Amino acid sequence: MRYAILYAHPNPKSFNHAILERVEANLKRDRKEYVVRDLYALGFKPVLDSTDFAAMTAGRKAPDIAEEQRHIAAADRIIVIHPIWWFGMPAILKGYIDRVFVSGFAYEYTDKGPVGLLKDKSAIILNTTGGTEEAYDKGGFRDAIVKVADVGTWGFCGIGIAEHKFFYGVPGITQEARVAMLDDIKGMNL
Repeated sequence: MRYAILYAHPNPKSFNHAILERVEANLKRDRKEYVVRDLYALGFKPVLDSTDFAAMTAGRKAPDIAEEQRHIAAADRIIVIHPIWWFGMPAILKGYIDRVFVSGFAYEYTDKGPVGLLKDKSAIILNTTGGTEEAYDKGGFRDAIVKVADVGTWGFCGIGIAEHKFFYGVPGITQEARVAMLDDIKGMNL
């Protein structure tokens, strides 16, 4: 199985980065083939603009989009690691999806409606939050995020969700709790 890791956090000292390191250690331990697409380190341009639309209309792709589509196409499983900011994904990841997961690559419209084209792929989503699990459950935020991400984004493209894991309240927890979260990842079947 080949993996593509989509990582979206600007701080290399963040807990999200510790999650990325733990995931990479698991994949190395299991001798899995993978690629990390660190969107901030790549300086990925997240804005879908008129140049992109003109290229798509003419049947062309910007080189950065073509490169990312190659990584996604080659992967059997996509691991997405990002914080939840304002109850959604960071803008750079949203822009990545806007530009890379386009019609003709990730989905198409048919006379029966939209059809996901990435049905041969699955995803594991790992999210950190500032809020507690209780606050997310009470406000319905977890369910809303799952509906938008798992169903409305990845599922729309045909990608099945193998797991969506939330690591709650990261800024306010102890180091021991963080270590336990990383140990949880260590035990995951990626």
